[in-house]
Amino acid sequence: MNPLAWSFRTLFGLGALACAGLLAFALYLQYWHYLDPCPLCIFQRIAFIALGLVFLVGALHGPRGRVGRSVYGALALLAAGGGAAVAARHVWLQSLPPDEVPACSSMGLDYMVGTLPLGEVVRRVFSGSGECAVIDWSFLGLSMPAWTLLWFVALAAVALAAALRRG
Repeated sequence: MNPLAWSFRTLFGLGALACAGLLAFALYLQYWHYLDPCPLCIFQRIAFIALGLVFLVGALHGPRGRVGRSVYGALALLAAGGGAAVAARHVWLQSLPPDEVPACSSMGLDYMVGTLPLGEVVRRVFSGSGECAVIDWSFLGLSMPAWTLLWFVALAAVALAAALRRG
């Protein structure tokens, strides 16, 4: 069966399932393998939640017109693009030589969210810190942020294919 011939609802439903599965795997690694997420990992999870919600609502709604499909496609591309940007930054931090990695933050994400304005929290998280440069899980030679980057790109392609298909 040709995946390009699948309906908008099917593609968006599979996208929602993929996001749910990826988030479930992240929680499995966190709670059963004790791999605590760094601030950039948390932002990637938020992007997967947003993307999954767009996929889910799009699948449930199943718009028939090109405009509706385009709106859902644009929202999915926005969420996937944001997640891909965070993941790319994370991969870049992990690729730095050890002497160029920013120092670890003395404030945890929970503390920053509770005490600083949101803009300052985002700025500090994206400036990166040592805990985000640590690679404590890999599969087939790629770190978790590299895999999430690939997933964001793949899910963006699914959303684009669903939004642009006819019928």
